Amino acid sequence: MAIPARNAIVQTCWVVNDLDEAVARWHRVSGIGPFLVMRHVTVTEPHYRGTPSVTDFSVGMAQAGPLQVELIQQHDDKPSHYRDTVPMGSEAMHHVAIMPDDYDATRAEYLGQGFEEAASGIFGDMRFSYVDTSPALGHMVEIVEPTKSIRRFFAAVTRAAEEWDGDPATLIREL
Repeated sequence: MAIPARNAIVQTCWVVNDLDEAVARWHRVSGIGPFLVMRHVTVTEPHYRGTPSVTDFSVGMAQAGPLQVELIQQHDDKPSHYRDTVPMGSEAMHHVAIMPDDYDATRAEYLGQGFEEAASGIFGDMRFSYVDTSPALGHMVEIVEPTKSIRRFFAAVTRAAEEWDGDPATLIREL
């Protein structure tokens, strides 16, 4: 049975203690790479549990077949949606991401089921919402607005994996 596109998981994410070490470990163990890395990501209109709040974090993304793998390191010790499910000093799977055609309707569906929005904001021109589905699923769901720019970025992550020659010297590509 085919999964409706609006429910397709496009990314899975782990919170890690040290992004560079985790990238090297993930490559060593699974062979995936390269990782496109953004340090100290800037988010516009960031909210945590409904309150304006900035979290200092970096991300690395690589493609593993049809699924994108994201690794996130939180640099500060402030409360955040990352720390809600992965305590400081721990590493664990944090969320899966979906990119539905209708961001607003999908967000409303999750909130209508009684789940709370743990975090939200804007990255570039893309809105995102982390819905705390951890009581039901054991992890959060990130809803990603399907803008042209994020689709281009996800395609660039895929293309980098397809074209990569496996050279460890180019495992991390800073953005």
